[in-house]
Amino acid sequence: MAAAARRLLRPVSSASVSSTSRLLSSTSSPPPHRSPNTNSLVAFNWSDADDADNSSAPPPPSTAKNPELPPPYDPFSKKPALAEPSDPTNLQEIFHRMRTEGLTDYAIKMFDGLSKDGLTHEALALFAIIKDKGAMPDIVAHTAVLEAYVNAGPAHWRDAVRTYDRMLASGVTPNAYTLAVLVRGLSASDRCAEAGKYLVEMLDRRMRPNVATYLAAFEAYVRAEKVEEGKALLETMKGKGFAPDEEAVRGGTVKRGHVFRGVMNLLFGK
Repeated sequence: MAAAARRLLRPVSSASVSSTSRLLSSTSSPPPHRSPNTNSLVAFNWSDADDADNSSAPPPPSTAKNPELPPPYDPFSKKPALAEPSDPTNLQEIFHRMRTEGLTDYAIKMFDGLSKDGLTHEALALFAIIKDKGAMPDIVAHTAVLEAYVNAGPAHWRDAVRTYDRMLASGVTPNAYTLAVLVRGLSASDRCAEAGKYLVEMLDRRMRPNVATYLAAFEAYVRAEKVEEGKALLETMKGKGFAPDEEAVRGGTVKRGHVFRGVMNLLFGK
């Protein structure tokens, strides 16, 4: 399935960026009768104010010829599906790559992420849109922008949240990969309350956060010395059917030390 996905995915020019406004706009709009969640207008124009003016006109449609097909995707290759940027804080470079190279590799990264988490239904739904409709789903573009912001560092956490809010306002439904990226990014920025909010949203959407996702959030609570707030979050999550996996947590990235002991005490009372 993954091999077929790589052969069928085609780069889609989806965004342009300016150095002054961090503007990213898709260069295609849906024809009549196409799904509203596929290749619809995607515009990101964040300012320091929450009520930023988002009325900028989109750029003209691209006149580029059909690009060369990418090589077939090998799911057994150890090479990452998406090459990491040389500087993850350089948003202009990252958005330029999205515009010129398309979102093919990012779609494969999302497909792989969903598949590895056992979310076969969501992975196949993503594949079906690309295969049957011949278009790049909007969830791919939004999540790529969101992840670019969280990788750019703590200063951009609000941009990541605004991207997510704009995605919802545009009628694009997040998948588990999108929310996991948001939770882990906020956790890395020590925005533990915000990370906890989206963990709960994952459960409300009947998504099961994997150990890397919920462990990142609870580690953030321990680092911030907000253990009681972390315990309150845990009780809320348990009320929605969540149960942390002690063996998986012990095998997480934090092995020993203050944070490890704090997480084990928070999650398991040990």
